Amino acid sequence: MLTSILLIFTGGLVLAISATPVARWLAPRVGVVDQPNARKVHTRPMPRLGGAAILIAFMLALVLFENPFNFQQLAGILIGASLVSFLGIWDDRWGLRPILKLVGQILSALILVAAGVHTELFYRWPALDVTLTVFWVVGITNAFNLLDNMDGLSGGVGAVAAVFFTLLAAMSRPPQVLVAALSAAMFGVCLGFLVYNFNPATIFMGDAGAMFIGYTLAAIGIKLRFPGNVTFVTWMIPVLVLGVPIFDTTLVFISRLRRRRNPLTTPGKDHTSHRLVAMGHTQREAVLILYLIGGAVGVVAMFITQANVFESYIVGTVVFIAGIVGLVQFERRWEAPPKPVPSNETLHDSTSS
Repeated sequence: MLTSILLIFTGGLVLAISATPVARWLAPRVGVVDQPNARKVHTRPMPRLGGAAILIAFMLALVLFENPFNFQQLAGILIGASLVSFLGIWDDRWGLRPILKLVGQILSALILVAAGVHTELFYRWPALDVTLTVFWVVGITNAFNLLDNMDGLSGGVGAVAAVFFTLLAAMSRPPQVLVAALSAAMFGVCLGFLVYNFNPATIFMGDAGAMFIGYTLAAIGIKLRFPGNVTFVTWMIPVLVLGVPIFDTTLVFISRLRRRRNPLTTPGKDHTSHRLVAMGHTQREAVLILYLIGGAVGVVAMFITQANVFESYIVGTVVFIAGIVGLVQFERRWEAPPKPVPSNETLHDSTSS
């Protein structure tokens, strides 16, 4: 299995490194370019077709180096991920009404459910598992889209989460082949894309890439199983691994609601990364700090896989309190930015990745 994981990771890495320059060349020729404005970090037009390179590299890595997987579940994940990526490409090029994007994301989540990929927390009430699955998938998909606001941020945080999911799947007994393959492919393509997207970026992933990464990692988090522990504990693990985008989305929603702004239709520079820059860090430092935080909560998640119920909830409570303190401190030190320029991009704040 280790050889297969390494092949899939390497394939994703090489394919992303190869495909991204093609997407960068093609983007201005098909009109997928991100223009600078008052609410964005970049100051010059940027190609915004990196998501297509990520999607293609991911698919090819799995097809070329795959093991025998559960075809039904793999197909469900890839079809749903392709749908949200297509919605992102459409929005990047022509714009898409928020309600249509949301409906498409819900449909993509239901494709997962139909393929047998769903949470299993409520054994007596399957409808609650379906509802939780849709909420989780749509939430994480949009969380990564919101996180896509600085060079290398969404891709790098996605890479950190993917490497922890890969380790968790490979260390499971028995190893979880499909989860490990999906995670390794995601790790490879995110790293390959970061070659061109880390500050200073030469291409952005756009909605297509950010939503694809978020959707796929949400599905991986659902698929991951821990036979040696109880569900009452293990539900925390994917939440911790994806703690950075969850924290950022929570911060933005709370902050905008406090200021009586619609959190879905009021883009702005009020994300965790922007606040770190406002505190005196460079953009690179802000992004690297969030990588480190993602790594720290990933380590905590790995600890919880071996912890008992009491230990898990003590650690989980500490992390939760730390998150609340972080939210309060960021919000207290934040001065409300100027009123943003009106925009038709309402379900995301994609500014530079």
